[in-house]
Amino acid sequence: MLWGVNGPQIHLTFAPGLQLFVAAERRRPRAPFVTDGVSTLGHVVESLGVPLTEVGRLLVDGRPVPVSHVPAAGEHVEVEAVERPQEVPGAPLRFLLDVHLGTLARRLRLLGVDAAYESEDIGDPALAALSAAERRVLLSRDRGLLRRREIWAGGYVYSDRPDDQLRDVLGRFGPPLAPWTRCTACNGPLQDADKDAVREHLEHGTRRTYDVFAQCVACGRVYWRGAHHARLQAIVDGAVREFGTAAA
Repeated sequence: MLWGVNGPQIHLTFAPGLQLFVAAERRRPRAPFVTDGVSTLGHVVESLGVPLTEVGRLLVDGRPVPVSHVPAAGEHVEVEAVERPQEVPGAPLRFLLDVHLGTLARRLRLLGVDAAYESEDIGDPALAALSAAERRVLLSRDRGLLRRREIWAGGYVYSDRPDDQLRDVLGRFGPPLAPWTRCTACNGPLQDADKDAVREHLEHGTRRTYDVFAQCVACGRVYWRGAHHARLQAIVDGAVREFGTAAA
């Protein structure tokens, strides 16, 4: 059996998709690591920078083990990435995005995906508590936030580009899409609106040019196919073509 200065030595191999989280010297297969002999495997993995939200199976000498497994000297641990598409317990599938993911939130809403978003930084404890209270998948690029135990479920957003972020989330979680059914401003549901009923919300040029409107039930915002519609339609068409599934 192998022991380091402070405890048993194990060997770790991280899946390629997880290597961005760990230091360079840990990326090679069977990299040695000295544990304290009492910490769980889940704690060891997180201590090396990998949020458990991104971890799939944990294999010790080829056999699956839970995150509560306490590694022993000489064990070879393989850390796999979470499977895609990922199944999330409970229904319906809903998301919560942190303050840095506003564009992603608006694009998910454009596709009819329930995506709550905090436009102000309410702090990690409050975000984690909201995820648990509303059973929402917390999306973030903050590894520390995703390591908080109280979150319902979470997912790291791997890119800082909105186009790639959207593809990442849709490909990973596979939410049903229902384009043009949610308010991109507040996440509320949209309903068809009569032009006369929303006339007071419209500028003169809009009243003269457009006849088809929708209105948010929650905040009252009015929508029509204006100058930006072609760009938004392209986002919708691309997402539906690659990931489209009908909402129930």
